[in-house]
Amino acid sequence: MIRPTPSPPVPGTRRRLRVALVAAACFTVASPAWASGPADPIVPLLLGMALVLGAGKLGGWLATRAGQPAVLGELICGIALGNLGLLGFYGFEPLKHDAFLQILSSLGVIVLLFEVGLESTVAQMIRVGPSALLVACLGVVTPFALGWLAGAWLLPEKSVYVHVFLGAVLTATSVGITARVLRDLKESASDEAKIILGAAVIDDVLGLIILAVVSGVITAADQGLGLSLGSVAWITAKAVGFLALAVGAGRMLAPALFRLAARIRVPGALLVSGLVFCFLLSYLAAQVGLAPIVGAFAAGLVLEPVVFEAFEESRQHSLEWFLHPISLFLVPIFFVLTGLRVDLAALADPRILGLAAALTAAAWIGKQACMFGVLQRDVDRLSVGLGMVPRGEVGLIFADMGRRAGVLNDGLFGALLLTIMATTFVAPPGLKVLFGPSSRNQTK
Repeated sequence: MIRPTPSPPVPGTRRRLRVALVAAACFTVASPAWASGPADPIVPLLLGMALVLGAGKLGGWLATRAGQPAVLGELICGIALGNLGLLGFYGFEPLKHDAFLQILSSLGVIVLLFEVGLESTVAQMIRVGPSALLVACLGVVTPFALGWLAGAWLLPEKSVYVHVFLGAVLTATSVGITARVLRDLKESASDEAKIILGAAVIDDVLGLIILAVVSGVITAADQGLGLSLGSVAWITAKAVGFLALAVGAGRMLAPALFRLAARIRVPGALLVSGLVFCFLLSYLAAQVGLAPIVGAFAAGLVLEPVVFEAFEESRQHSLEWFLHPISLFLVPIFFVLTGLRVDLAALADPRILGLAAALTAAAWIGKQACMFGVLQRDVDRLSVGLGMVPRGEVGLIFADMGRRAGVLNDGLFGALLLTIMATTFVAPPGLKVLFGPSSRNQTK
């Protein structure tokens, strides 16, 4: 059968259509109505959300097509939009300072850490064994020390708080990115994967404690209180005590509370109960001087699947399943806004680029030290070290907290983002090589 030959497209039609669409979008963003704002604040927010969410999903799709985590695409897309001023277009500048988008971004971070906690359990942390515990401790202490030393060496004029915060950001490990790569490779049941994932969970807990201590010390310094061993010990005890109390009391009280909530037989009772618990612990964490994300992570650790057995909805889907659409909505807002606030002009300073290179080396070497914590003989230590390298979303959260606290200026914030991106880019393809069939055959 002879198929009819389709008529060729009119030359230049598609190009003109694309130019028209881009011009219309730019005109809409740059219009005076956006800058001045109508009486109803929801109107500019609607446009801002459309732009941020659309850009985030496009960037995430492009990143996944390139074999990289979606978070990197969302971040890079935000960086591109936020630096169009270098080309003379300032239409996206209002997005950087929109208070309502910032609130949604902060909610996205809380939901993200709640999800990370839900993917981990206290029982899992106990079962991982001495190797995972030692790997996690080395993966926190070594990069923290190296990051601190790199800051003190290259930025001697900055305060000790800046040096300490640089080290604190390097302690992060993205359990989500590593877990996704191992799952795609069907290696989640391997000894290396068990050690990596178990250590990454403990790493997150230790990293959050360090972040809470550093943030508390900086807050105390802003209030005129000097840095003393007693103040550091008190903030450390407060952070550890809150996590221990929240997890311990939560594990005892949560089953009874959720059985009571399950009696309210209305659609969405499981999701709402989980969010109420998350937001309540986040609020309590803030009340004792800690970051709300510490409470959100603790809430996720507490809520194990057995807690939800009384809910009819749990027979079909987990809490993570119900929470996923909210995460898809809120979390990209945080990453795109984080990228929007990156000033590429500040990165033109050779000192900042040198700092980024030094921090990347410290981040890489610090996590590779994890391999010395593996006690089993038949485990590939290089794979364990590489699996702990990506900072991903957790590192971005730590860096953003430093920027908002005024510890990191635009240049330091940009240097940390380059480090986070570099460590996150390298890990997925590296793990694929180490866990690939040819590598496995050579090790047998």
